Amino acid sequence: MLDLAVLAEKLKTGDLKDKKLSLAALRDVPGPDALELIKLVLDDDNQQVRSMAIFALGVKQTEESFPLLVKILETDPDYGIRADAAGALGYLEDLRAFEPLIRSFYEDTDWLVRFSAAVSLGNLKDPRAHDALIQALHSPEVILQQAAIAAFGEIGDLSAIDEILAFAQSDDWLVRQRLAEALGNLPSEKGTSALRYLAKDSHPQVAEAAQISLDRLADQASSLEEGVF
Repeated sequence: MLDLAVLAEKLKTGDLKDKKLSLAALRDVPGPDALELIKLVLDDDNQQVRSMAIFALGVKQTEESFPLLVKILETDPDYGIRADAAGALGYLEDLRAFEPLIRSFYEDTDWLVRFSAAVSLGNLKDPRAHDALIQALHSPEVILQQAAIAAFGEIGDLSAIDEILAFAQSDDWLVRQRLAEALGNLPSEKGTSALRYLAKDSHPQVAEAAQISLDRLADQASSLEEGVF
């Protein structure tokens, strides 16, 4: 059984290795107990330790997790830490995170924070993210395009189908792969047609993702037919 007092002491006074191992050990500690330990290193001098602590906040869901993450997202001077907080808010899957994530997406000057916010908006599965994700699609940052396409798939936003299909011939194979994966959650004739095209893609990972999505859609259609009859 884990000794919480020993973990606390290591988090307060240990070296980098001690702190990282102690944070990793929190996976077996109940949320409220873990929270008190996480808070010991939220302002640590080492960015790796802070990142691990923020990730743990997203995994160990308590009443304090949400306000702590929002505060970090909105006030921390380190863009990497703000991005971590945006990502952790997505793990919480708390719809209250929509507003702070949208603000960060529109207002943060760093693309990494905006990327994490876009990914987390997909995790929330909130259709209100539509306009922000459309903006991300038209960003010059390819990684933001990838995040937006994936998020539309997570949300199941069929109203975005025409916008994302424009990326079927993207030069970036990861964009095409994200599209193939997203279309598996967006059943439509246009999407299925695009998946058949992507299943013949020159990059094997794109072709494989497209085939998996086609199989998923076929299974869903079959289940629906069985339900009807």
